[in-house]
Amino acid sequence: MSAAVGAITRHLSVHQVLEVIVSSARRLVGADYAAIGIPDDAGGFAEFITDGIGEEQRLKIGPLPRQHGMLAAILTETEPIRLDDLRHDPRHQWWPKAHPTMAALLGVPILEGDRTLGIVVLTNDLGGPGFTEADTELIELIASHAAIALTNARLYERSRELTVVEERNRLARELHDAVMQRLFSLRLSTRAAAKLVAIDPDEAARRLEEVETLAADAIAELRGVIVELRPADLDTHGLVETLRRHVALLDRLHDTDVAIEVRSPIDLTRDGEVEVLRLVQEALGNAFRHARARHVQVTVEAERITVVDDGAGFEADEAATRGLGLLSMRERALALGGNLLVETAPGAGTTVTLELDRE
Repeated sequence: MSAAVGAITRHLSVHQVLEVIVSSARRLVGADYAAIGIPDDAGGFAEFITDGIGEEQRLKIGPLPRQHGMLAAILTETEPIRLDDLRHDPRHQWWPKAHPTMAALLGVPILEGDRTLGIVVLTNDLGGPGFTEADTELIELIASHAAIALTNARLYERSRELTVVEERNRLARELHDAVMQRLFSLRLSTRAAAKLVAIDPDEAARRLEEVETLAADAIAELRGVIVELRPADLDTHGLVETLRRHVALLDRLHDTDVAIEVRSPIDLTRDGEVEVLRLVQEALGNAFRHARARHVQVTVEAERITVVDDGAGFEADEAATRGLGLLSMRERALALGGNLLVETAPGAGTTVTLELDRE
């Protein structure tokens, strides 16, 4: 419980807080399935995160549930609901076709005073054991900490949104004041060189040297600004959900099958999240650009992240020197205090493993 509460309070992204709550709750009471839902104002859920259900089955189940049946009852009640078999309760209505059959249920509201922020739902398979009073007390305790963490996370995200706006305005000013001015000078020098080519080739050559210098300076300025940018999705959704969305986008855009499995949450600094996201994006890009893979699997765990493809592969002893992509990935792994492993062979696909330092 102490470790779970510590993990919840360490995360300042709402989505990360929810992922840690649902994972911790399931482990604490040994449930088969767990879910956490944050209601919206339109009769549905703004967030509904599950643990214990695989990614493929989650997609088959379909869209986020509505506030009906047992979920509505847990949202309405101020006390926990504990049932040995929820199917026999008149408040239970129906499940989607791909939904697993569940029996024992423990539902606990996450309360902030008289306001319900969300619900924690734990269930067991048909024939599984029921939940105890001790289980209920544990989940009520974690729900009380979750309420504080969610409130703090929302306040933090609002302040961060303001910071992001201020930072983007600053970067816009820098782009205008630095890069745009250099590009304007470059344009003038190019025009002057074009006019001098016929009448004074030597002066035209000198102006073209100026153009090259100005272009190099503009690239350096622009690169410096880009390095400071942090992907907006990380601030809004957190690392794991940003990876999910990126994988889903690739899967829709390409013939290659791309899937992601999240086995446990990741606890990283803000800078560390950027490094991991860029590293995984580079590994996925390599699978598409060079390997011509038909299937790519991303697996996320607290200690490691792997990207496996069934593409062309390459000689293993080339891995240390193969292009700037792998060099960049190794530098990112080093910046994280981790290690990058590349397993491959011609015709045997490639496995890229980022091992994270969890000490």
